[in-house]
Amino acid sequence: MKNLIKSMLVMVAMVATIGAYGQKTSGNPIFEGRYADPEGVIFGKTYWIYPTWSMPFKDQLHLDAFSSKDLVNWTKHERIIDNSRIKWLRNALWAPAAIEKDGKYYIFFSCNNIQNNEQYGGIGIGVADNPAGPFEDYLGKPLIDKIVNRAQPIDQFVFKDKDGTYYMYYGGWGRCNVVKLSDDFRSLVPFEDGSLYKEVTPKDYVEGPFMFIRDGKYYFMWSEGGWTGPNYRVAYAIADNPLGPFVRKDVILRTDEKVATGAGHHSVIYNAKKDQYYIIYHRHPLGSKEGNNRVTCIDVMEFDKDGNILPIKMTFEGVKKAKL
Repeated sequence: MKNLIKSMLVMVAMVATIGAYGQKTSGNPIFEGRYADPEGVIFGKTYWIYPTWSMPFKDQLHLDAFSSKDLVNWTKHERIIDNSRIKWLRNALWAPAAIEKDGKYYIFFSCNNIQNNEQYGGIGIGVADNPAGPFEDYLGKPLIDKIVNRAQPIDQFVFKDKDGTYYMYYGGWGRCNVVKLSDDFRSLVPFEDGSLYKEVTPKDYVEGPFMFIRDGKYYFMWSEGGWTGPNYRVAYAIADNPLGPFVRKDVILRTDEKVATGAGHHSVIYNAKKDQYYIIYHRHPLGSKEGNNRVTCIDVMEFDKDGNILPIKMTFEGVKKAKL
C-alpha cells in the first residue's frame, strides 16, 4: 500500500508539471485552463506567471500561479491565495501584480468589483515568504477602496523606478491613476504637490496598465476595447518619466483572425542573458463566443531602431526555451 501511495504521489507531481520536456517551444496557450490577465515576473532564475482564473465573478475566488525555468515547461501552484485568507473577499478576485521586496513576496490584487464608494472592496495585498505562497492578507483590508478620478480601483501594476520609488498604476472604466507606495506597502505617499492620486489616462485607455524601462525611456502600456470581445487590444506610449505625459503611439497587439481574438491585458518580461523581451497576454480561442474563455499565451516582443515596439505576431508555437 505504501508503494502504491508513493507511486500515486509521483504521478500527481508529474501531472502538475505542464509541458513535455522534449518539446522545443512553449506552444500557445502555454498551460491548460481558462486563465487571463497574466502578470509575468522573474524571481531569481525562475519565470513566474500570476493569472486570473477566468470564471464568472461569483466563482472567481482564488488565484493559481505557474513557474518555469525555461518558458516551455510550466509547473502549476494551486490556490496560492483565496477567500479563506482574504476574509473580505465576496465577489471576484483578479488581475494580480507580483513583486519581491526585502525577501518577501507581495501580490496586489483586485477584489469585489466595487461599482460605487458605498460598496466594500478595491485593491488589496497578499504577502508570502515564497513566490508560490501561500499568501496571507497583508493589510486585512483594501489599500485603495474608493473610486478616485472616476477610476474603478482594479488592474493594478506595481513598478519600481530607478531611484527605488514604488509606483502603482491602476484603473478601470477608461481612467488610470498613479500613486506612490510607502516603503512598507501599507499606505500611499503624497506627491510633491501634496496629492495622493494623479490621473495619467492616455487616449483610448480602458484598463490593464503596465510599465517598463528600456534605454532610459518609460514604456507605458494598456488595454483598449472590451475584454469580452474581438476589439480588445494593447497600445503603448513612451515618456521621459514615470508620470508622463503618456501620448498614445500605436496598437501593438490585436485580433488575428487566423490565430485568436481579443488579445490583451498583458505583461512584459525581459531575459537579459538573451537580450530578449517577451509579451505575456490572454486571448480568446478562434470560434469562442464566451467572454470568460480566455487562455494565457506568450510571444516575442521586438523593437525597431528608434525604440518603437513592433506589432506582435501571435503564434500557436509560442517561444523557444530560454533559461535565465
